[in-house]
Amino acid sequence: MRALVSGGSSGIGASACLRIAEAALARGEHPRIAVAGHDINGNQEQVVRSIESLGGTAIALAGDLGDPAVPGKLVDAAVAEFGGLDALIANAGIANPGQICDVSIEDWDDMFSVNLRGAWLLAKASHPHLRQSRGAACFTSSMSGQIPHAGSGAYSPSKAALTMLAQTLALEWAPEGIRVNVVSPGMTHTRMTEKMYADPQIKKARENIIPLARIGDPMDIANVIEFLISPLAGYVTGQDICVDGGFSKSILSHIPGRPSSKS
Repeated sequence: MRALVSGGSSGIGASACLRIAEAALARGEHPRIAVAGHDINGNQEQVVRSIESLGGTAIALAGDLGDPAVPGKLVDAAVAEFGGLDALIANAGIANPGQICDVSIEDWDDMFSVNLRGAWLLAKASHPHLRQSRGAACFTSSMSGQIPHAGSGAYSPSKAALTMLAQTLALEWAPEGIRVNVVSPGMTHTRMTEKMYADPQIKKARENIIPLARIGDPMDIANVIEFLISPLAGYVTGQDICVDGGFSKSILSHIPGRPSSKS
């Protein structure tokens, strides 16, 4: 298994790197994973050491996906090191909350350049290598890309666009044997959200509206990512799997009162 994971230095991306390595080893494969983070001072090296301690091979890469020259360089570096690519996990993303009409052009462009254009360019650069290996890609979107999220600024629109990008690629690449899927995390405890969940009242209030009664862990998402790029999902493509403890399907449960069968 030769994989490139963007946003792999922490949170969901770091967990995905470890889960992919564990699963590959369990299948008798040698995992080779390129861990890409925003900058060279990130936690890529720590993730690399963890993969190596499991028995895999890993390299640390760095670059800002908002720079259009970076995605191709990340793919080239991974391919040069591993001789090819079996999986792309386009996981990197940024958030900047705010009301839509208050978002500046610069903030809007930054959000879309990382969350959407960066993933698109990673996919473009990976395509010939995934075609050769008949591999798979998984894009990390969001529950906020499935359901409008007031106050999220450009985040919700950018993630909705990312999901459509991935599902379009799924159809275009299917004749070449490449599978493309999406994982959409719900409320998840990551570095991006840790300040919010440090408030016990907010944490408890959110747990109370999630059917499974807990905040997601990055490994909850990583497990689904690994499945979607694995042989077990060999007939799965174009899907968007929401990993949210049942929250997004619970909206009708919050309506006061219950329907009656009496006229």
